[in-house]
Amino acid sequence: MNKFLFKQIDNINLVLFRAVFGLLITIEAFGALATGWVKRNLVDPPFTFNFIGFDFLQYLQGDLMYYYFALMGIFGVFVMLGYKYRVSIIGYAILWTGAYLMQKSSYNNHYYLMMLLCWIMAFLPAHRWFSIDAKIHPEIKSPSMPRWVLLILILQVWIVYTYASVAKFYPSWLDATAPALFMSGKEDYWLIGDFLQLNWVHWAMAYTGIFFDLLIVPLMLWRRTRILGFVVSVFFHLFNSVVFQIGIFPYMSIAFALFFFSPETLGKRFLPNKKIYNAGEVIVPQHKNLIVAVFSIYFLFQLGLPLRHWFFKDDVLWTEEGHRLSWRMMLRSRSGTLNVYVADKENGNRERYDFSEILGHKQNASVRTKPDLMWQLAQKIKEVEAKKGRDVAVYMEAFVSINHGPYFPFTDVNVDLAAEEWHPFRHSDWILHSPMDYNTK
Repeated sequence: MNKFLFKQIDNINLVLFRAVFGLLITIEAFGALATGWVKRNLVDPPFTFNFIGFDFLQYLQGDLMYYYFALMGIFGVFVMLGYKYRVSIIGYAILWTGAYLMQKSSYNNHYYLMMLLCWIMAFLPAHRWFSIDAKIHPEIKSPSMPRWVLLILILQVWIVYTYASVAKFYPSWLDATAPALFMSGKEDYWLIGDFLQLNWVHWAMAYTGIFFDLLIVPLMLWRRTRILGFVVSVFFHLFNSVVFQIGIFPYMSIAFALFFFSPETLGKRFLPNKKIYNAGEVIVPQHKNLIVAVFSIYFLFQLGLPLRHWFFKDDVLWTEEGHRLSWRMMLRSRSGTLNVYVADKENGNRERYDFSEILGHKQNASVRTKPDLMWQLAQKIKEVEAKKGRDVAVYMEAFVSINHGPYFPFTDVNVDLAAEEWHPFRHSDWILHSPMDYNTK
């Protein structure tokens, strides 16, 4: 085990990935400012749906977020250059984690993956070559790293892809209905709009998605299929970038290829002046047990969290319980309607409540289909009305459609959601049971 985990290998994979990753997280931070993402999601809305339990992050929102993301961008530049690396990557990780937990209305799996990678990279010696730190402090310079560094990065990527593939094994993906829905709004795309509407393209997307996610890591691990895997990966992710416009995620996914190519290949292409390390010493650190324990616990969570929805009462596709943090990427279309009613507990009068005034546009759209957001809205309404001197019960009448299918009742309109507790690892009984035919047109 010591030889397997702590044998020293060349660190070119890690230092190159640090530079690319630093560039991408810099683009993410400054891009969020330039495109208005920060303004729409964290400045303009009077209230956002943070991850439950992190309500204190609401106090950071507003104009402060412009400076918050600018600081993140500066940290990203420092990570890319390898300047004050440890402080910079930890600083970015803290700020990005805060931004991620502040709002769920623009939830994206790559936001979660970025958070995980930032924290993983904070533990890794990614600044000991090809960095300003190594030039300023020659004593930290090293051409090697322990093998466990590369292994945890590959394992993290493998988990993401494998769960993304497994999640696609459901009827509306297997019959190409879901990919067809994703393409239905892209008829106006220049040059490829009509092509994206072809039936065979939808079928190709459905099964390419399944097999790419399932096989790409094995293809990249085997030397004989590595070039094929890389070419397929570049095409797949560039296609996703053009068609779905999902920010830096496709390019970060292409950068994962750096974990799989040999140091000799990478050195020849990118750092020809770096002498490849091949001494292969086994250096067991004094804190070996701590390293093994920390990453063993971490990966147990990474393997377990995506499976938690199997322990809930109903189907995750309907309830959304267990959907987040599970690599369930680009799976379904979800739409809904929501009517909110409040009842004054003194006189029992029930009246319809206009909740649009306390939410931004993005939050108004999201709350209509997601139960945890509905519950949070109920708590917010109760709080708002309490400030007016009223103690109210909050009832919600929601109808949800999956993949453009029929609308079905989603919530029990007779349950006061403001009086309910939220249980992240238990089914909420006020979510009505999924109808037999909810996932059919």
